[in-house]
Amino acid sequence: MSMKMKMSLKLSQQLRMTPQLQQAIKLLQLSRLELESMVQKEMEENPILEEVHEVMEDDGNFENSSKDQLQGQENTKETQDMQDPKKQDEFEWENYVEENPMPGQMTNFAGNNEEINNYENIFSSQQTLYDHLMWQLGLSGFNDEEKELGAILIGYIEDDGYLKTPIVQIAEDEEVDATELEEMIPFLQEFDPPGVFARDLKECLLIQAKHLQEDTHELVAMIETQMSNLEKKNYPAIAKEMNLELEEVVEISKIIHSMEPKPGRAFNSTETHYVTPDVYVYPVGDEYVVSLNEDGLPRLKVSNFYKNVLQDGGTNDSTQEYIQDKLRSAVWLIKSIHQRQRTIYKVAESIVKHQRDFFDKGPKFIKPMILKDIANDIEMHESTVSRVTTAKYMHTPRGIFELKHFFNSGISKTDGDSLASESVKVKIKELVDGEDSKSPLSDQKLVDLLKKDGIKIARRTVAKYRDALGILPSSKRKKYF
Repeated sequence: MSMKMKMSLKLSQQLRMTPQLQQAIKLLQLSRLELESMVQKEMEENPILEEVHEVMEDDGNFENSSKDQLQGQENTKETQDMQDPKKQDEFEWENYVEENPMPGQMTNFAGNNEEINNYENIFSSQQTLYDHLMWQLGLSGFNDEEKELGAILIGYIEDDGYLKTPIVQIAEDEEVDATELEEMIPFLQEFDPPGVFARDLKECLLIQAKHLQEDTHELVAMIETQMSNLEKKNYPAIAKEMNLELEEVVEISKIIHSMEPKPGRAFNSTETHYVTPDVYVYPVGDEYVVSLNEDGLPRLKVSNFYKNVLQDGGTNDSTQEYIQDKLRSAVWLIKSIHQRQRTIYKVAESIVKHQRDFFDKGPKFIKPMILKDIANDIEMHESTVSRVTTAKYMHTPRGIFELKHFFNSGISKTDGDSLASESVKVKIKELVDGEDSKSPLSDQKLVDLLKKDGIKIARRTVAKYRDALGILPSSKRKKYF
């Protein structure tokens, strides 16, 4: 038995996710708000990064401004190529990083489009349900111990006004007596808005019934025994079981349907979430122009102070290494942001090209389109397109849409063509909007009406689209009054 040692050379290829590549991918899938927060955080952690603020030239500083102007002319074309989405593919980023370790260029994010009033950045605030309940607790005349118990229970109230956590669990978590908590609830249920501190829908409606200044015996009985039939609007069954006239049942039901099933909703109704478009699409003549929205994002550059520190060489090795590390991070961040903007631009431009009928004629004319269609057009991977379309919005003459809105499957038509699923949803909504409220269209009836328009679709698909549109089944859309 002999043992031999030998050396061999093996050549193989491996794909490694460098930190820089990971950063570029991460930036690509961030929403605009997340990107702004991320950039602000990087600026706080990386002293090399600076935000450029627009300043007026000082008339008395002609000498310095002239020097800066001469210095800036050398890199004018390079900077323009960096900032133009159409030319960024031609820009050699590797050379930029190697040959310009301390660049003064900045990302062109502070767009100055006076024609666009960026109302999407507006937000409103209001008093929360928690604040409203705590305010009432302070005015209720409770002693300190009762106020402490009330504050504990208020802390467990959901946004919709319900107390869904079991009392036993609250008592255990807060180390208080469960009986004392239970005894506080009837007093708290007298708080505004009516129905707050209920444990379920029935209790919520019963609390509101107590606030009515009229005979509520039959009303309370109907809530206690007929919740299932009330949900189905099966008024004849209620009349039979409660031995009441149908007209009387309808009148009582009107009162119940006027109640608020989610008492806390009033404190969330004006909390509108605004989106800021990443892309604007303008009609110019017979064409559509794509423009990146660069308002609100900081314009970044590398600090000249640290540039001079490296050039002077008056620091020790550890300081030099620290500055170089932060410098590389800053340059890669600027590069990644440029790549993100360039990719969004290319995807948006391709979407406009593929969905021309949507922009010309409206939502009903949107075409079936999948990620692969755009990926092949711009020569990128489908996963890249998927990341770009997540949480990114396009402002169009037809409204503001998430980029994902333009990607949808096709529904076959009887003439052999296909229709986008979004177009079918629009047609379903139009049919429901135009129906007789006392005799609403069933899912099968919708199938038959769509078939007359040449659209072949299954009933279960209609039901799925109807749910996606937030449209109730026909039995729950029927109105008796």
